[in-house]
Amino acid sequence: MTLPPGPRWPAAVQTVAFFAFRDRFMSHLESRYGDAVTLRLLPGPRTIVGVSTPEEIKEVFAGRPEHFHAGEGNDILRPVMGDHSVLLTDEAEHLRARKLLMPAFNGASLRGYRGLVEVIAKDEVDRWHDGQRLVTHTRMNALTLEIILQVVFGVTDEERLATLRPRVTRMVEVSPLLLLGWIYPSLYRIGPWKRYFDNQLAVDELIYAEIRERRGVSDLADRTDVLSRLLHVGAAGDEEPLTDAELRDQLVTLLLAGHETTASALSWTLHELGANPDVQAEASRAADAGDDDFLEACLKEGMRLHPIIDQVARRLTSPQRIGRWSLPAGAVVSPSIALAHASEDSFGDPRRYRPRRFLDETIAPNTWLPFGGGVRRCLGAGFSLMEGTVALKEILSRYRVSVDREEVSMLRNITHVPKHRAVVTLHGR
Repeated sequence: MTLPPGPRWPAAVQTVAFFAFRDRFMSHLESRYGDAVTLRLLPGPRTIVGVSTPEEIKEVFAGRPEHFHAGEGNDILRPVMGDHSVLLTDEAEHLRARKLLMPAFNGASLRGYRGLVEVIAKDEVDRWHDGQRLVTHTRMNALTLEIILQVVFGVTDEERLATLRPRVTRMVEVSPLLLLGWIYPSLYRIGPWKRYFDNQLAVDELIYAEIRERRGVSDLADRTDVLSRLLHVGAAGDEEPLTDAELRDQLVTLLLAGHETTASALSWTLHELGANPDVQAEASRAADAGDDDFLEACLKEGMRLHPIIDQVARRLTSPQRIGRWSLPAGAVVSPSIALAHASEDSFGDPRRYRPRRFLDETIAPNTWLPFGGGVRRCLGAGFSLMEGTVALKEILSRYRVSVDREEVSMLRNITHVPKHRAVVTLHGR
């Protein structure tokens, strides 16, 4: 067994540093140990091996799923996402979940969702005004939440939306301290952790009520939202229908994986456009001309420069050799999205916001990874890029944005968000 080097601190100290001071801690490890590092994190402690070269990342993503368990690697999410989540299952159960979800996110489905996404984006931007200091992270969270609730959950009744919005918002606002409660169930009965899981139970009740009512509608086959599509699975007798628990877990997964991630990507993109007027001018022309390709490139470059999820994980069920390292069964190998995106070898001038690289250059495989990779690549990748492109088009066709301070990253739950909420000033065009 040959593990990469790593800190010799007690596992408890490494765990606190990893969850509470992630950016500074990982930057320190990179400068000291290079492109691969071994950590020991609680509970366990578990052996975590971080890798970041395209060659090593390829080996992980191309590994046989029965040897590289992504579901077990994501186990920290289980108390919230549930046992049936597509992110938390492996092998046959994961293949079934992915097969059932894929039709809801294929090209034809995305084209069908776009009209409603455009309406929701327009309703949001209609509330803005010239000269406004816009807290983009707050407003983009509101926008993407509305899209999830209406397009994925299929909820359009305003009274139900008003009930769901604040509870779902509390569900995604998870500090590193609250995250400890996901690891140690004994904390569920105490203070902030109890309040968090009480709120989650309330959200679950609302979701189950929606599922029960939706099962009874007469026009289920004609509805195009994701929940209705999933409820229709098995109607022809070709598949085993999803249980209510399975539906709940997949809906919560889509909510948590697709809400703040896209909101943060949009916030970072708007901040970078405000800080790079020449690029913004080209993006405004693209919005006017309906050039989705350049707007999507702006979003992709925002995701590259500011990774929302900084790493993914696979638990090894058998010993594996990754690059020059021999890793034992039970270890978790973790490709670093953040280090891959910051590589000078993969992205020339990596600290510069330059969307044209996604149009004028060939992006090598296993270097741009905001949606993961391999058979576990995010099912909602196309949906996220579509809604982000629609939002940018609506915003930039009506406003120019400017910024007056540099923005930095902050870890919230498992996502990296703008610490100062990416405030911009709106200027009517």
